[in-house]
Amino acid sequence: MYLLATLVLIASILLYFRIADRYNIIDKPNERSSHTRITIRGGGVVFAVAVLLAYFLGMASWELALAVLMVASVSFVDDMRPLSQLPRFSVHLLASLLVLYEAGVMELALWWIPLALFVFLGWVNIFNFMDGINGITALYALAVLGGFYFHPELSDFRGLIELVALSVLVFGFFNIRPKAKTFAGDVGSISMAVVLGYLMVHLLVATGEVFYLLLFALYGLDGALTILHRLIKRENIFQPHRSHLYQYLANEMGWGHLPVALGYFAAQALINLIVIQVATNREITLLFPFFIIIITLIVGYILAKYLILKRLKPV
Repeated sequence: MYLLATLVLIASILLYFRIADRYNIIDKPNERSSHTRITIRGGGVVFAVAVLLAYFLGMASWELALAVLMVASVSFVDDMRPLSQLPRFSVHLLASLLVLYEAGVMELALWWIPLALFVFLGWVNIFNFMDGINGITALYALAVLGGFYFHPELSDFRGLIELVALSVLVFGFFNIRPKAKTFAGDVGSISMAVVLGYLMVHLLVATGEVFYLLLFALYGLDGALTILHRLIKRENIFQPHRSHLYQYLANEMGWGHLPVALGYFAAQALINLIVIQVATNREITLLFPFFIIIITLIVGYILAKYLILKRLKPV
């Protein structure tokens, strides 16, 4: 079955390359880009194909399949011709509600629904913003999927996780390289964000422990602290920028894309191992290690960014 799924995924991305060539779906470098050559955009469509495969194989619910199909469709159109905020936000909102409904959030206290919706939509946008250098989306997705895979509360979703991870490996073959053949595009990054958010919601509902949000720690902190930093600088947070830590490392510091992407992967994988170990052998409340790890990461992030900005500041 997995051999057949692999062949389908490979055929899907190769077919997409022909479509992208035909309709000129490419990413041209600009002043805010972290790349320097024209590259096919939207190769991450293979992530959505994996979810649809999982649905037809009985490994994913119709709610998740429909949610991913919705965001992938509007993102594909947006990759070809930029859309206004309203249609994109409306589709993201409906898809998020589908995921929350399927995960049982609607059965919790009423005040949980707007909070969960706000956090879910925030996660989708943060994940999309972090898709900026070769390899980072694929490698980070693998780190998070690996973290989910070993939690017994998500044992029913292991088939889905395996198929999505397989699609990441297929995409990664064309993306995790110094000169990428394709980028995930909105169709890929947003589809993946919905899948990862879906698994996180299920884990949180099953355990009731915010501790497991650490599986999103690096992207979550980089996204949230970057927004905070831009607000302090009175910048428009809805405009494109190059203010994330990974962007400073890859652009201003001149680090290679793959070393930066591998660094994010390794750091999140290490955090995931700690999460699994603590959750397996816990003898204290999970809130204590949660805050210890979060504070450590925040201090490390702020220090790293301070040192970079200090080095870049003109004498």
